[in-house]
Amino acid sequence: MEWLKTHRNDAILIAALMLLGGALAVFLYATRQDGGYVSVQMDGQTVMELPLDEDTQILLGEGGEFTNLLVIESGAARVAEANCPDQICVNHGAIRYEGESIVCLPHRLVVSIEGGPGNDIDGTAG
Repeated sequence: MEWLKTHRNDAILIAALMLLGGALAVFLYATRQDGGYVSVQMDGQTVMELPLDEDTQILLGEGGEFTNLLVIESGAARVAEANCPDQICVNHGAIRYEGESIVCLPHRLVVSIEGGPGNDIDGTAG
């Protein structure tokens, strides 16, 4: 009888955590915002900012040892090609929402979405 009571409490805890996680996922999905531009950083320095609403292809690191092909189309950015060994940045897929990013560690490249439309929430409101 004691064993059943312990496992019942574990099941209640697991169900509550799953419900909380599901509610958080729905909240994050409902409140995400489209980004305004793509920020490209190489070696920790911002090298360019490109609008998401203009389709373009840019070869990053051209003439150097490392190259990545950044493609912006249909309001989303992705790394289409890279000469890094693991290809994680290429397999990541497209990003379009503010706060998303693609990272290529071997090339020290970070592509992130920023500058979406503002919201009515003030970070310093009290």
